[in-house]
Amino acid sequence: MSVDLSTQQTSRLKKLHKKLRSEVGKAISDYNMVEEGDRIMCCLSGGKDSYAMLDILLDLQQRAPIKFEIVAVNLDQKQPGFPEHILPAYLDTLGVAYHILEKDTYSIVKDKIPEGQKTCSLCSRLRRGTLYGFAQKIGATKIALGHHRDDIIETLFLNMFFAGKQKAMPPKLLSDDGANMVIRPLAYSREKEIAEYAELKSFPIIPCNLCGSQENLKRASVKEMLNQWDVEHPGRIESIFTAMQNTSPSQGVDRTQFDFVSLTRNADAPLKGEVAESDLPAFDFVDVSNNGHIDLDAASQTQRIKAEHKIDIVSTYTP
Repeated sequence: MSVDLSTQQTSRLKKLHKKLRSEVGKAISDYNMVEEGDRIMCCLSGGKDSYAMLDILLDLQQRAPIKFEIVAVNLDQKQPGFPEHILPAYLDTLGVAYHILEKDTYSIVKDKIPEGQKTCSLCSRLRRGTLYGFAQKIGATKIALGHHRDDIIETLFLNMFFAGKQKAMPPKLLSDDGANMVIRPLAYSREKEIAEYAELKSFPIIPCNLCGSQENLKRASVKEMLNQWDVEHPGRIESIFTAMQNTSPSQGVDRTQFDFVSLTRNADAPLKGEVAESDLPAFDFVDVSNNGHIDLDAASQTQRIKAEHKIDIVSTYTP
């Protein structure tokens, strides 16, 4: 869908497109998401993120040095009032291959989940199972999902706060049965920029009434916390994501990720420090035979004086 944009809006759209394309390209390269001959099933929900993902992937498909296919797939979960004509009409304008799967998971969720309780968990399991199965049916080698960097960070804090686990959404994931490979091309992109891009592109957004009405979801509270940090502490979100890419198991407390039990010291290892050796204490000149205070500065001074007055017997010997 096209709309008339001002010169300023057009300029902003071009900058956003370039930035998102660069981020998606880097994520694909860093995690080897797309390979020669891949058939990528691009999952569309009708939301801003999946629209943006498809848009950028189609652009990269034309520029990439390798050949890969894109098949757009939407799961119509039969939510009341779902405008089922919108996605096919939009996809027809792109000329991309697509499938609309119809499966009434809405009724299953409403039947199984009591009123007022969150539906996301069951809904996502049903949706994931259907999409995974269809990916194998069409011979898709990768399943592309529209999760962005904010989703990944939010998931980290959700698991930390409410599940006691330190895990998030990996940019690339092999399903438990090993049959499907999931990729998240928007892993490096910020939600606020994707939202702005979607607005400027006038994507035909379809709201999710099933879960969108649940305002008190834990994810919403985490999102609010992160958004507040983003305003009050610019750069913190970027720092969090960078930290997720730089983990040190030996500096953590997870016994399954690092063998703390077998960890031993090397008694013969030379003394090392994070400062210059000249600034390290001269322990060779320290008397530890008695209890009490030890003046390390005085010991170092003694060492320096002795070094200055040391006679080089070899160079001064005259036969």
